[in-house]
Amino acid sequence: MRSNGGEESTRKDVTSGGSGSGAGGIPSPNPEWRFNQTLRNVQGLLKGRSFPGKVLLTRKSEPLNALASPTHSREMERSYSSNDRGNDQTTNSFEAEAQSSGRANNANLQKTSISSLTTSSTPPDAQGSVTGARATDSARVAKFGNELSRQAVILAFELAIYCIYAEKLRELSWSGVPPYMRPNIWRLLLGYAPPNSDRREGVLARKRLEYVECVAQYYDIPDSERSDDEINMLRQISVDCPRTVPDVTFFQHAQIQKSLERILYTWAIRHPASGYVQGINDLVTPFLIVFLSEHLNGSMESWSISDLSPQIISNIEADCYWCLSKLLDGMQDHYTFAQPGIQRLVFRLRELVRRIDEPVSRHMEEEGLEFLQFAFRWFNCLLIREIPFHLVTRLWDTYLAEGDSLPDFLVYISASLLLTIFNIHSSKKIKADSSDCVPWSEKLQKFDFQEMVMFLQHLPTEDWTHDELEMVLSRAFMWHTMFSSSPSHLAS
Repeated sequence: MRSNGGEESTRKDVTSGGSGSGAGGIPSPNPEWRFNQTLRNVQGLLKGRSFPGKVLLTRKSEPLNALASPTHSREMERSYSSNDRGNDQTTNSFEAEAQSSGRANNANLQKTSISSLTTSSTPPDAQGSVTGARATDSARVAKFGNELSRQAVILAFELAIYCIYAEKLRELSWSGVPPYMRPNIWRLLLGYAPPNSDRREGVLARKRLEYVECVAQYYDIPDSERSDDEINMLRQISVDCPRTVPDVTFFQHAQIQKSLERILYTWAIRHPASGYVQGINDLVTPFLIVFLSEHLNGSMESWSISDLSPQIISNIEADCYWCLSKLLDGMQDHYTFAQPGIQRLVFRLRELVRRIDEPVSRHMEEEGLEFLQFAFRWFNCLLIREIPFHLVTRLWDTYLAEGDSLPDFLVYISASLLLTIFNIHSSKKIKADSSDCVPWSEKLQKFDFQEMVMFLQHLPTEDWTHDELEMVLSRAFMWHTMFSSSPSHLAS
């Protein structure tokens, strides 16, 4: 660790402008020179740290303690390659400065190793079948690897550079994350794991310990120490857990339901403004599947949680708890009394449908159908119940990439889902006969009130694949681009 004197000297070097500054130590007016000078000083601060370069990936994450070991670091050494440099000017400038400095100070610099998010080699099954998986070409994997390696030095850069990298990672994630990289990417996108790899192990360990302490304090106590409201809330959670994703057998395992109960009750106790609201139980399921996939191989149907140690299960629960908390921090009024946040989204959906497809909007109004009668559940459960579960994790890649803008973009996804172009019975018929491709909007206009309610509460999406989901997301993005900047768009 550098001494205080060394740090002070470095700070002076960064601000003084070095040999390129004007008389009297006035910083150089040339922004490019100052940026390159900053990079040189950052490079000096980051001896032994990772730099952008070749990234080798594996399907499964290694334990944090293994990643931090000296043996692991020696195995993970890498060299620079011009073919591995990023396309953006910032990255090229950084790599050029790093290499130049490395040649000048070769005797003093340590070899760099990749961050804890990368691994040494890619096994043949690196892109094997995982719940919600789809074919991912090597180029996309390489792009993700480059972004992950940059995260190790993010905090050493100025705030503007940090924002550039964070935004790039979100941009890549929006179109889908490779399944075996999803756990680490989700932790980063939600802000649960810090981007600095040196801090990550300690932060996660502290958060997981804090969760264990919360469970001991709030959950593992006799009912005599709970209030009547807490007893009723725990009873409601225990009733809802077996109902969670009933079509997926894995969630019917008693141990999974117990983990779900602990997570939900602990979250509800620590968030008294909302407490437990039916529907939040669905929001935990994507996190459970993704974090379990780090430790269980094969398809979800073949998983057995009994193969995992209590410590691993505790860590998975903690990760689910904190990620759920991060997700709901941006939509707290969705689950407070009267759920005003969801009511606001329902109103915006109604206005958006009116602007996009006025005939459908008018027919629904004439039949007396209120958007609350079907869209409330859509927003309450973030559409988890409206699509096949194997597509949920892909949908959530886009959700988490949207960040704080998720509630707004959810309106456009819902409009796209409502007005999408698929046969009412089966999307397979579309592929067999394009003439059978009938817009749902046209079908809705022929339905009476009861038929519309039944249709919208049980959307025919059971045969959907990634292709259908990508179409919904693409149209949502298109409409968001068209309407979101309109002066009077969705005025409340």
